[in-house]
Amino acid sequence: MLNGLSLGAIYALIALGYTMVYGTLQLINFAHGEVYMIGAFASLYLARWTGVEENPTLPGVALVGLGAMIFCAALGMTIERVAYRPLRKSSRLNILITAIGVSLLLQNLGLMMFGAIQSFPTLLPETQWEPLPGLHLRSTDVVTLSVTLVLMFGLHHLVERTQFGRAMRAVSHSRDTAAMMGIPVDRVVSITFAVGSALAAAAALLVAMDKHSIRPDMGATGGLKAFVAAVLGGIGSIPGAVAGGFLLGLCETLVSGYLASTWRDAIAFGVLIFILLFRPAGLLGRSTVEKV
Repeated sequence: MLNGLSLGAIYALIALGYTMVYGTLQLINFAHGEVYMIGAFASLYLARWTGVEENPTLPGVALVGLGAMIFCAALGMTIERVAYRPLRKSSRLNILITAIGVSLLLQNLGLMMFGAIQSFPTLLPETQWEPLPGLHLRSTDVVTLSVTLVLMFGLHHLVERTQFGRAMRAVSHSRDTAAMMGIPVDRVVSITFAVGSALAAAAALLVAMDKHSIRPDMGATGGLKAFVAAVLGGIGSIPGAVAGGFLLGLCETLVSGYLASTWRDAIAFGVLIFILLFRPAGLLGRSTVEKV
């Protein structure tokens, strides 16, 4: 069960980037999975350059994570500025094709720059204990859940309690109205990309520390699963992305434990098809009528 919650926490962190961007721009940023992948490699090289790989400490790991989040935030802002902003008034199909193109570009650049699979160092001591009979806790799962809860609480505070959060919700409701009210729409959208990309980088570091290996194509699977989680919870809904991530992680873990691990990918997309058939808006999403 704890493994499922840990996996769901990773999906939720990545899914938040999808749902935040969709909420402000009605755009599915398919390059988000590759930002997640680059966050893993940024963490690896930062750990090497700062000496944390040879002498791991908790402040050092925090510094590596913060550096990777800043790097991916800048990357997300660059992608939005270069690839998406010029097409903001174009058709959704054009923007969708551009998003797929950016995703393929980053994935192939990753293959060229990083090569094949690379090992990731052990940055935190790994322990396991049994507080109750049958309940096994791993330190990596505890760290993953703790970091995820802190980041989600911070995001909730940002969205609900700050001036930027109010501006983001206004842009999500209507970009034109927000602009007429004096809200800098371009800046709000850019920061939204930055926040979502930073959360993906945090998820990448947590996965790398758990799996001890990273590869240039890890964003394809991780990003797609997180997108399923975002749609499952209700694309555009931040609580929905969190709920969808945890639910998908639990489903995959239970299927792997009681059926077969080969079914875990099938169950993810099976759940997606089921939700789209019977509740297209997702578990916490709201159905809206669009006038054309």
